[in-house]
Amino acid sequence: MSNGVFVFVEQRDGEIQKVGLELLGKASDLAKDLGQEVTAIFFGHNIKDKTENLIQHGANRVILVEDEKLKEYLTEPYAKCLSEVIRKYEPEIVLFGATSIGRDLAPRLAARIHTGLTADCTSLEIEDETKNLMMTRPAFGGNLMATIVCENHRPQMATVRPGVMQACDKDENAKGEVIEEKIDLSDISDGIIIREVKKAESKKKDITEANILVSGGRGIGGPEGFDGLSELAKELDAEISSSRANVDAGWIEKDRQVGQTGKTVRPEVYFAMGISGAIQHIAGMEESDLIIAVNNNENAAIFDVADVGVVGDLNAIVPKLTERIRKEKQLKEDM
Repeated sequence: MSNGVFVFVEQRDGEIQKVGLELLGKASDLAKDLGQEVTAIFFGHNIKDKTENLIQHGANRVILVEDEKLKEYLTEPYAKCLSEVIRKYEPEIVLFGATSIGRDLAPRLAARIHTGLTADCTSLEIEDETKNLMMTRPAFGGNLMATIVCENHRPQMATVRPGVMQACDKDENAKGEVIEEKIDLSDISDGIIIREVKKAESKKKDITEANILVSGGRGIGGPEGFDGLSELAKELDAEISSSRANVDAGWIEKDRQVGQTGKTVRPEVYFAMGISGAIQHIAGMEESDLIIAVNNNENAAIFDVADVGVVGDLNAIVPKLTERIRKEKQLKEDM
């Protein structure tokens, strides 16, 4: 009998990744609908002190596997540990982040335990009648949303985009169980050895973690249009993001794209500059706390979701807004 909603929680350098906490939040909602509990699966080396944080973010229990071979992610040891855990505990649902690790690990697990996997989900809900997991994801280049159900096999598995779900508020009084599993990894081939980990240095923050985003659409006119947006972002201590059109045109990097085929973001403030408001883009940013839109088309769809809308030429508005913010900051510093 399958039981429980399991979340594979990633760690890098011993630190819990944000997407794991987001998935624990969603898992709590799903488990409530099923009348079941939430279990976090946590692999690494010398990470036991991090398990309390998982319990405080919604896990009723944590299955911990520690081994020096699990310190850095490698496919084979992680896949073996995870498949043994899943076979032993027989969960109803298993969730992964749609990260480089999750996208590598989840399909391998699905093949080993003979179940299905829905990738890059943006919505997860329990169907009232059947209690099956309804997994929704973009299809056909983001032009269609497909809801997929795994009726005949367990566990039901999905990878979920970072930034889509919302983590539970931290409850420092939460209590849970930590189960330490010992899995023999002596038979794992040493054909792949990590000699060194080199981290790319970047001054840019991941847009899914930014508090403020200044996003440009086709209306900025060309790659030089991001120069003005960058000045505004600098004054706001914000990050630059974009709609798909600019990425496809080669004006900005893919990792800056917001939308169904890009990243889902939930900043405190989202500036939509020259963005028409295609449904694919809106799906990636509509949960922002405050949306401020500037567009010269008063009928643009972006105004349907904006909290503040300005009809006008962004090339005239953005410099004035930047200068006004700069002056306000200077006044505060002088006081």
